[in-house]
Amino acid sequence: QLQASGGGSVQAGDSLRVSCTASGWTGSSYALGWFRQAPGNEREFVAAIGWRSRITRYADPLKDRFTISRDNARNTVTLQMNNLTPEDTAVYYCAFDPSSRVSDMRELYRYWGQGTLVTVSS
Repeated sequence: QLQASGGGSVQAGDSLRVSCTASGWTGSSYALGWFRQAPGNEREFVAAIGWRSRITRYADPLKDRFTISRDNARNTVTLQMNNLTPEDTAVYYCAFDPSSRVSDMRELYRYWGQGTLVTVSS
């Protein structure tokens, strides 16, 4: 189970952090990712991180403003988003891949959180 939190409404240029806590998985070495879906658009990759945080992957347009991190002791992944723009408005979903892959492919993620809404106004 994945529980996301931290969404909200902000102004352009603000920062926001969204987090997701995973529960119910007894294995290790799993990857965690973030995707987002804006109204009328397909769900798109944002960022992903491997088990030991040594490997991260970002969508190219976002890598200078977004940072993904994880705390394995708390089974939590966090997405720090800076200098937000209205184009970042979307529902943000955390995703769980039980393998060690750090992928940008939506179909490789087995479990999904319920999503948290981020709204950025100009």
